[in-house]
Amino acid sequence: MAVSLPLPTDDELSEATRKTLAGLPPANVFRMMANAPSSLPGFIQLAASILLQSQFDARKREIAILRVAQVTGSHYEWAQHVLIARRVGVSQEEIDRIGTAGPVQGLDEEGLLLCRVAEEISRDVRLSDEALAAIQSRYGVRQASELILCCSYFNMLSRFLESTRVELDADLEGLHAASGLSLSR
Repeated sequence: MAVSLPLPTDDELSEATRKTLAGLPPANVFRMMANAPSSLPGFIQLAASILLQSQFDARKREIAILRVAQVTGSHYEWAQHVLIARRVGVSQEEIDRIGTAGPVQGLDEEGLLLCRVAEEISRDVRLSDEALAAIQSRYGVRQASELILCCSYFNMLSRFLESTRVELDADLEGLHAASGLSLSR
């Protein structure tokens, strides 16, 4: 029998946590995070700031998130964000290239830079001076900061998902369709 943390039932949650979950798509990631109820609101707020309120382009963001998911081995994060990436214009060919175990090849210069940033943050924790200079030059301070925060957040999330062993949602396509969230600005 595989070891994992269980998803909490509604009976195990406070009324406030149940109310918070009721306002979200019924995704296993949110339910698992409810095991740490004092962190759930901040987790949601930070996710929303990255996915819904950032100036950083959604398509570029999803390229970076997919590379974080691949490098960290987060199957849940990968599956969720493949669907989002498609909705914001990342092609299946690009997704396949981003999902390679080795060095990413065949993307344009910007796509390769985004993958490099995601890889360096995921593997080395700290961006190289060269990569930091490249994203600051290309995106400016605000959007470079948003890209770094995005990669950092999804590194934290992938570690949480994999360590708790969150299972993929049964109807991932239906979950995304029903959520009604537009993750592109």
